[in-house]
Amino acid sequence: MGFLFVALGGALGAVGRYAISLLPVKTDFPVLTLVTNIAGAVLIGFVVGIASGREGVSENAVLFWKTGVCGGFTTFSTFSLEAFRLLEKKAYIPGGIYIVLSVVCCLFGIYCGKKLAMLF
Repeated sequence: MGFLFVALGGALGAVGRYAISLLPVKTDFPVLTLVTNIAGAVLIGFVVGIASGREGVSENAVLFWKTGVCGGFTTFSTFSLEAFRLLEKKAYIPGGIYIVLSVVCCLFGIYCGKKLAMLF
């Protein structure tokens, strides 16, 4: 049964990621992937924060949100490809900024999501 919840969540997350990619942003900097990954980090932090130490949180709900939605929504492989392409084009400063921002902001996003979950 868990596979069904992961699949449904993954489909929802993938559609969300695709919808964000359609936003009319014109830049060589992969801002939409960065925003998607930060939003996903906040969401997964929130889900983990809600699920940890609380009774009544269904394992299937956690599978749906954490593994399904967040897994389908976030874009580590796209991040890696875009970072590689920036470095390949010798755009070392934007590439380095993108890598550092992605890691630091996503870690901070998880922290914020967990803190936000404490309010519920």
